[in-house]
Amino acid sequence: MALSVELHKKFKGFQMDVAFEHDGGSLGILGGSGMGKSMTLKMIAGLVKPDSGKVIVDGRIVYDSAAKIDIPARERHIGYLFQQYALFPTMTVTENIGIAMKKSGDAKKKEIDRLLEQFALQSLGDRMPNELSGGQQQRVALARILSSEPQMLLLDEPFSALDSFLKEQLLEDMIRQLSDYAGDVIMVSHSRDEIYQFCDRLLILDQGRVIVTGDTKDIFDQPGYREAARLTGCKNITEAIKIAENSIEVPHWHCTLEMDETVADDIHAVGIRAHYIDVLTEKPENMKNVIGVTVENVSELPFEWYCFFRVPNGERIWWKVAKVGEHGAAKYLPQKGAHVYLHMPPQSIILLK
Repeated sequence: MALSVELHKKFKGFQMDVAFEHDGGSLGILGGSGMGKSMTLKMIAGLVKPDSGKVIVDGRIVYDSAAKIDIPARERHIGYLFQQYALFPTMTVTENIGIAMKKSGDAKKKEIDRLLEQFALQSLGDRMPNELSGGQQQRVALARILSSEPQMLLLDEPFSALDSFLKEQLLEDMIRQLSDYAGDVIMVSHSRDEIYQFCDRLLILDQGRVIVTGDTKDIFDQPGYREAARLTGCKNITEAIKIAENSIEVPHWHCTLEMDETVADDIHAVGIRAHYIDVLTEKPENMKNVIGVTVENVSELPFEWYCFFRVPNGERIWWKVAKVGEHGAAKYLPQKGAHVYLHMPPQSIILLK
């Protein structure tokens, strides 16, 4: 199914200009707080009216400001899963699932029973929403949406209200439950892990605009833009200046980095993910991309250590190492105050616009 979106809306101190196309599968929208993620879904669904633009779902125009077309939300055949699920509090699980169903009589009962079984809710049909856990409420809400046979599903931060353990379990459940769904799925999240696991394609919003879109794994590997790198979890990002075809000067790290690839003229920053940095006790001869630093702080977490290094008269560089070995000891863990060297392999350096 094809989706074409062009949305423009002005808020106080903020302008949204979002345009993208999506053709099948699951699309993730990633962005910081207040960047327009949820608002994009609401305008696609018809819950909020844009100032101008166009939304086309599978060839059907559901909104076109120029042609004065604005199909009501209930007629767009788009399912919307709210952050708080929005179950009807005075209806049972069975009644909630059946409320939007197009079928009636025995066919309706049979379909409700099928959905109760699909979402492992067979024993909860007579319960009220306030008697359910957060995970159970989410499954009911998703079953209710699918009961209306929508052409598209919009998931608005569906795991934001859940604890981390339950979140991981329900994400796997949702991936399994939607594996047979024929329509497109768009999920908004501020969690890069959720997006990476769930979505084939990724769109990143910044300041109400699309800055990059493409295959999810490709964008995580090469985000292309500084803000996209930050949102995909890169913590070491700094200014850079191209000085030769394969070289960049990094002022705040007081070094020059040599690349295996040609550096484009519009590159103004570099990044490297914390787990790709090699920490060395001595500086090897003839090794490129090595920076001398001081260990500023070491923090222990349950399954890994975080280390902060300081470039003399420069910026911090963040590094992490997993705990390994029989007793949870890392192969090498620098101590606070030590002077060490950081090697940044060329293939692990991210060039950023």
